[in-house]
Amino acid sequence: MKNIVILISGGGSNMAAIVRTAQQERWDTRLGARVVAVMSNKADAGGLEFARDHGIATAVVDHKAYASREAFDDALMAQIDHYTPALVVLAGFMRILTPGFVNHFAGRLVNIHPSLLPAFAGLHTHQRAIDAGCKFAGASVHLVTADLDAGPIVEQGLVPVLPGDTAATLAARVLVQEHQIYPKAVRSLLERM
Repeated sequence: MKNIVILISGGGSNMAAIVRTAQQERWDTRLGARVVAVMSNKADAGGLEFARDHGIATAVVDHKAYASREAFDDALMAQIDHYTPALVVLAGFMRILTPGFVNHFAGRLVNIHPSLLPAFAGLHTHQRAIDAGCKFAGASVHLVTADLDAGPIVEQGLVPVLPGDTAATLAARVLVQEHQIYPKAVRSLLERM
């Protein structure tokens, strides 16, 4: 079985989209894959309840309990490794990961970013796209490397930037696109394994 571990920090809407798609498309029988655990660095992350309600194991590794980023990442790696994951999916996991963590899961660590990479890596992507006069924005699913938002792109989704858009209105439309492309990208990666 190809185990999937998903990391979240909040509501987990992309995680939920992946879980629902996996169930609807029967990834367990079609791809020999399943979401086995959802983990968070925050005990109050809303997505943990969704995961539990869908019979998925959950865990919290609170980054505030560790003296260094490396110590946190080591503890998180140990929790993840318990599930021998084929893929580790970052779905709104709001932590910058150490090179050791990234190297440990190299080729199996995937993230979604709310821009059409390589444009607008980092934060405030929607406002930056509006300020630059972009006609289109979107989201990118990419493999994670040690360089921020620079790994190989797996999937992208495009949305128009509309007259009068604010960062919030653009973000809402991009999120709808994220919910479509992230499950598709995860399925594509699983099919290649």
